[in-house]
Amino acid sequence: MSIFRTRTSRAVAALSTASLLLAAVTPPAQASADAGGVAAFLQDTMDDLRFEQVLDLAPPTSPQARTLSGGVDKDARTAADYARLFANAADPKPIVQQPQLDVTVLELDRRGRPVSSGTVLMSPQYPNGIVVPVDQNFHTDQVRWRQWDDAGWYANQGKGTIDIVPGRENAPIDFMLPYPASVLKLMVNFGVLRLVDKGVIKLDDTYDYQPTTVSSLCGGPSSNTISAYMDASITSSSNAASCALVKLLHDKGAVDELNQTFQDLGLETMQLKNTNPANGGRWSNPVTMSSLDTAKLLALVDGVQGTAWTAPNGAPVTGAVLSPTSRQVFKKLLGEQGFNDMLSTTNRCGSAYPAAGIPQRVASRWVAADGTVTVEGNKFGKDVRPCNKQAQVTFAHKTGWVGNSGADAGIVRSLPGKAGRHYVVVAFTNLGTQYVDANRPATEPGIYPVAYTEKLAQLGSAIDRYEAAWLARRTKS
Repeated sequence: MSIFRTRTSRAVAALSTASLLLAAVTPPAQASADAGGVAAFLQDTMDDLRFEQVLDLAPPTSPQARTLSGGVDKDARTAADYARLFANAADPKPIVQQPQLDVTVLELDRRGRPVSSGTVLMSPQYPNGIVVPVDQNFHTDQVRWRQWDDAGWYANQGKGTIDIVPGRENAPIDFMLPYPASVLKLMVNFGVLRLVDKGVIKLDDTYDYQPTTVSSLCGGPSSNTISAYMDASITSSSNAASCALVKLLHDKGAVDELNQTFQDLGLETMQLKNTNPANGGRWSNPVTMSSLDTAKLLALVDGVQGTAWTAPNGAPVTGAVLSPTSRQVFKKLLGEQGFNDMLSTTNRCGSAYPAAGIPQRVASRWVAADGTVTVEGNKFGKDVRPCNKQAQVTFAHKTGWVGNSGADAGIVRSLPGKAGRHYVVVAFTNLGTQYVDANRPATEPGIYPVAYTEKLAQLGSAIDRYEAAWLARRTKS
């Protein structure tokens, strides 16, 4: 039997899976057939985008591939580093197999409670995508989650060998989670804010970052307020600031507690593991996040009135996992994130390439008098004022990339007077800067290179159009 399925059979399978969820979601009045709709829609959209058409700038036998292999601090290379590395890739090859994608849309009601979701996994084993079944707590035990393996993705047909969650050997779906890249900074900053809420630290405290060993990822000693480190970590994705925060967590003995907190909340794939207490670096494959668990974490950050879901120990999980003040700080930082260039591409407003993504508004702090965006010296070169004027939503999010990882995770809300949306979207993929579209133009001198395939922006745009109509569909149901 062929592993490829027709669109009709895919939609029927998604709706059947969703019906199991809908029977259990409470309150029943809010659990409409749209849960099946978003899952089936997401699967069809991902399949139609033909991610297998991307080109590989570092195919397995190339010099570029050998240069990329064996890294410990996966996020250490800059955009300029990759541009130099790939400049000699004169003959990019088609990707050798179906890319790895893990995408979730979590739909929220007016009180911020999750009411429906769709999670779709795509890999060489699931080339048309497969819908992940979830229970009333938006949790699944139907996936054997595996840790990312750079070489193993090629050598083992996308199958991982290290289990992330124990006891899932017989789960019907087997999936290797893409490395989350800088989206891991969500876990780091969540952990720091938990320490603030406990009174262990204050945001205006000065932290002297004194690494006992210096890494290429983290850099040398620094001193700043915790608030300033957090701002740099989220809004401009500073690796140095994030290393300082990771080391702070280690200094306070809080890393193991943070990982246990994720388990206690039912976010079992979220693990900030194997980082280096000496400098806060060593970001590598043991750091794991699934799109579903990340979406649920962001729903808590967004703020939930009442119970969001029930924890494994039976306790209600609410937005009180962070104080209202800490949630506000976190959301403000995410709303001012500067790299709007994966699921949203507003930083490149009006470009023929890449395609337009989620129609978000760019935070004013990055917009110069001529309308162009520059983030910590990285110039995007397009006047974003027309797109800001026509923006439909805010997108409080965090992006991330390395050569074989492209990630984006955030909270979408409609701007006043625009079609109602309130949802979380998360995409983890292995489609980082190593993979390009055949139609990608050359980068203009001095401009920040396009880091992702434009198919991811097209996915973001399609999801947002779907969600813009969601309230109307729910009202009619």
